Amino acid sequence: MKLFQLKSKQTLPITQQEAWDFLSNPSNLKIITPSSMGFEVLSGADRKMFSGQIIQYTVSPFPGYKTRWVTEITNVNEGFYFVDEQRFGPYQLWHHKHFLKTTPNGVEMEDIIDYKVPFGILGQLANSLFIKKQLKTIFKYREEKLIKLFGKVPGIQNELELKKI
Repeated sequence: MKLFQLKSKQTLPITQQEAWDFLSNPSNLKIITPSSMGFEVLSGADRKMFSGQIIQYTVSPFPGYKTRWVTEITNVNEGFYFVDEQRFGPYQLWHHKHFLKTTPNGVEMEDIIDYKVPFGILGQLANSLFIKKQLKTIFKYREEKLIKLFGKVPGIQNELELKKI
């Protein structure tokens, strides 16, 4: 079984509570997702985040293909982290951890995503050819959008890494 991992770290000049308030609201995911993804929340985003919450979206990972994506919020530690896991959607496995930590410069946000693509060797080829690139593009967009919304910490480099595990 080939698992892949995407890690992203970004520091923003806001408080941990401000970051939590924004990131723990499922409706804000659309704001930080490229419009080319056709991302729409269908249900489940009408309450404050809680363990066991089911959220349904539609997403278009590439032109001409639209799919439903269902995630469950499996773990929440208010203000510090939450975990979402795909229950139905384009990946065979999607486990996304979101961590927040106060730093002298504001808040460090860290995302760790472990994922597996479907379709065996064909899926792995697709990952090499475009899925990995698309994920990096989505997280680069997210980084830039968060900077526009909240500002940038001078001298701090954000990190984005994708690897096979």
